[in-house]
Amino acid sequence: QVQLVESGGGLVQPGGSLRLSCAASGIIFSITTMGWYRQAPGKQRESVAHITSGGDTNYAGSVEGRFTISRDNAKNTVYLQMNSLKPEDTAVYYCNSGFKYWGQGTQVTVSS
Repeated sequence: QVQLVESGGGLVQPGGSLRLSCAASGIIFSITTMGWYRQAPGKQRESVAHITSGGDTNYAGSVEGRFTISRDNAKNTVYLQMNSLKPEDTAVYYCNSGFKYWGQGTQVTVSS
């Protein structure tokens, strides 16, 4: 059974930072492309960042230069470091494995 468990969300002021974590089980993590998506109220879910098994990364234009995705294969965990956060980054952030499985989501709210 595949499980993706996100953590690290919360309330942060504009300009602040958060690091999201996603612990995976039930998959061969080291060979799986992992990704982060987000969904704001009233909007469609959108891709934020992906990282391949080889460590190649890609980002949505709106987060390029502010967010960094990384992975620790020894811990079966993928991370999303979010810096210079903006109110428009407010959303539920979801972890994805292999473009197939989803976590339950973690709320990120950027507000003063």
